[in-house]
Amino acid sequence: MTSILIVYHTQTGNTEKMAQEVAAGARAIGDIDVVCKKAGEATLEDLLKADGLAVGTPENFGYMSGMVKDFFDRTYYPAQDKVFRKAYVVFISAGNDGTGALKAIERIALGYKFKPVYNPVISRGSLTPEILAQCRELGGVLAGGCQAGIY
Repeated sequence: MTSILIVYHTQTGNTEKMAQEVAAGARAIGDIDVVCKKAGEATLEDLLKADGLAVGTPENFGYMSGMVKDFFDRTYYPAQDKVFRKAYVVFISAGNDGTGALKAIERIALGYKFKPVYNPVISRGSLTPEILAQCRELGGVLAGGCQAGIY
């Protein structure tokens, strides 16, 4: 069975709402094991078991949240050479433009040698139905591609 890991941090609840939509999109593909965890609870084992990874963060001071960074810090060295070309996507709840958080995640993903498979979803300001629909699409594309063996 295809497994998708969604790792996120939230302070206002917006990123959690986005994560729930990513999960709904992944589940809509059918026969997908979706593991949705806050960054502080996600483990190396979760990462290694997953076929695809969705990372969600609020934008904090133009950067990803400290808890998402902590997840990367805890898993980076033990995951080396075990996650090569793992499919990943990003979703961000931003008060500004979200580009600083995105660049930081993309740089770390290069170190892991993850494979970006879809455009990031960045919500600037309040969540809209369009952003939530983009999150569902993000989850569906990640899960569907992993299930089909495309990624």
